[in-house]
Amino acid sequence: MILVSSCLAGFEVRYNGSHSLNNNIQDLINGGKAVAICPELMGGFSTPREPAEIVGGTGEDVLNGRAKVVEKSGRDVTELYLKGAYEALRKAKEIGVKTVVLKEYSPSCGSKMIYNGKFENKKVFGNGVTSALLLKNGIKVISEEEFSNGCMDII
Repeated sequence: MILVSSCLAGFEVRYNGSHSLNNNIQDLINGGKAVAICPELMGGFSTPREPAEIVGGTGEDVLNGRAKVVEKSGRDVTELYLKGAYEALRKAKEIGVKTVVLKEYSPSCGSKMIYNGKFENKKVFGNGVTSALLLKNGIKVISEEEFSNGCMDII
């Protein structure tokens, strides 16, 4: 059993109310081999919601209090992202997963790349808040791109 980002399973939970359907991930959900989660919804957000980016660092920096997650309008939503990350970790431990497939570039779920925190549509190396927390707790995090490029042996 693995955890996957809900948007990758076709649920319309992204900030703009869309999804990022990955047919292989949807097949895992339908086959009972994966459970879908959305850390943002688990943290208390609704859909749609304002876009947010990590300002001042990466997910690790947010966990350590050195960076914030901020909506485009300037509202600090760090606490909601932290709450969602800890809820995702709780669910991962409850199910006993070793691997999670999360949506790349998200301030919550990005596993290799996130946006630069300036709302310029530019990406930088780094993890989102949930990815950083899961990794810190020994859970492997991969992106949908890695999953689609041959990591399907994780299940």
